[in-house]
Amino acid sequence: MSTAVVDSALSWDYLLDTWRELEVPEGWRPELTVEGIHMTPPPGGTHNLIADLVHEALIAKRPEGCGIFQTQGVGIRQIGGIYVPDFCVAPREAIPHGSDPVPAEHVLLAVEITSRSTARHDRSKKKWAYAHGPIPLYLLIDPLDEDGPAVSLFSHPVKGVYSRFHRVPFGEPITIGAPFDVVLDTARF
Repeated sequence: MSTAVVDSALSWDYLLDTWRELEVPEGWRPELTVEGIHMTPPPGGTHNLIADLVHEALIAKRPEGCGIFQTQGVGIRQIGGIYVPDFCVAPREAIPHGSDPVPAEHVLLAVEITSRSTARHDRSKKKWAYAHGPIPLYLLIDPLDEDGPAVSLFSHPVKGVYSRFHRVPFGEPITIGAPFDVVLDTARF
């Protein structure tokens, strides 16, 4: 994938205006990617149950002053994109009022839970975008992984690529390091 650089405030403002003005069905999430507009349908029950378990694990371990935000837009100005993770952790003071996305440089963790309609997008395009953010931690929960349901933690983004990666099958714990220092029990997934 090549990087589409937003080279002026005018073009970033145009992207923001376009995103704000999109009219989408209730529950759907629009994203502006380098390929165009990507629409994500509302998640199903299994997705929501996994999201609840991850949220529960993170709630007590999130850094002081940070919140866990579901469906918060994340603006990645470096590539001219706005993505909407299933949830992200960011300082409350960085969350804009209204419909603007939070700048990616404030996001500490982005979490995606794949579904049939989002799996390819979450595994490659979002990983690429979040690394360009650079978002320090990307947790990909993939019940549809072709090698078996798995959880992958990507970390230490360098020049748009995550330099570290840890994958465990469902059933094994995975540690989400600093600033969270939480062991996520994937057996409940």
